[in-house]
Amino acid sequence: MPTKSIPLTADLHAYVLAHGSPPDELTRELIDETVSLLPADAGMQIAPEQAGLLTFLTRLVNARQAVEVGTFTGLSSLAIARGLPDDGRLTCFDISEEYTAVARRYWARAGVEDRIELRIGPAADTLRALPTEPYLDFVFIDADKPGYLTYWAELVPRMRTGGLIVVDNVLRGGRILAPQTVADQAIAEFNEAVLTDGRVELVMLPIADGLTLARRR
Repeated sequence: MPTKSIPLTADLHAYVLAHGSPPDELTRELIDETVSLLPADAGMQIAPEQAGLLTFLTRLVNARQAVEVGTFTGLSSLAIARGLPDDGRLTCFDISEEYTAVARRYWARAGVEDRIELRIGPAADTLRALPTEPYLDFVFIDADKPGYLTYWAELVPRMRTGGLIVVDNVLRGGRILAPQTVADQAIAEFNEAVLTDGRVELVMLPIADGLTLARRR
């Protein structure tokens, strides 16, 4: 099958960023601080274009109730919260007080801290405390890769019809074709499992490290 995709060089990536709504000063500060404070872990931060996309999608589905699994220093949660209405609610799940302390500062500076609840602990356990009825409008999963199937199992039944789940790192830097690590293999198994999940319709996009968008039927 012929492909319409093109390699994304550094110059072309810069062009992409320049021709979308630009990150504001606060977003740029958060990106830079994460790189400065946590150079070894900064790769866990989503790409700038993903932040813009998360805000866009949150608004597009008129989300009021959202969940994020894997918050890190808060770029994705900041993007989602900014897409919610004033009375919207984002519940974030993470295991690190250190990383999320950075996130809390930026939520406060952005004026969205009242929309966000952070729950610290293993998400495989803490997700089970969510209401069980289908009430969620938007979900973003970007945490430990072996946990993806567990998070999916907990969250899909809680999605309302038309709700959107966005899953990051589904291409694993291209290694998805030949998994090399436990995390790579976990994502390969996740991708195959969700492909046959009749509760959702899917599209996988080659944005950043790969995004799967799943709409609840």
